[in-house]
Amino acid sequence: MSEDLRGAVSRDNAEHYVWGGVSDGWRLLDDEGLSVIEERVPAGAGEEWHVHDTADQFFYVLEGHAEMQTEAGARQLTAGEGLHVQARLAHRFFNPGSGDVRFLVISAPNTRADRRAVEFRVDN
Repeated sequence: MSEDLRGAVSRDNAEHYVWGGVSDGWRLLDDEGLSVIEERVPAGAGEEWHVHDTADQFFYVLEGHAEMQTEAGARQLTAGEGLHVQARLAHRFFNPGSGDVRFLVISAPNTRADRRAVEFRVDN
């Protein structure tokens, strides 16, 4: 049995993109059924509210402090903690800390063409 081993992947050789004007993403794995992305979000920055109709996601914090806001409520995350966000749940990732937050977001299937902005707000 032969497997397709593509070699080691890192931020140095992964596809890089910038989102929100200030945050970085590196596509570590970008297959149709699964994606793994490492992201860096600076203090005070975050995503817009959005939803994925088919993809489940798992967010795992590598460094820093984050807040996952969902229509079901907000959850604080620190390094070494993760959270599953099911498909069709409105959410946004936010960095309330004073430094960068680095995290992995694992999506199945891939979220390309499966993201739409929604209007939602968490009242603090």
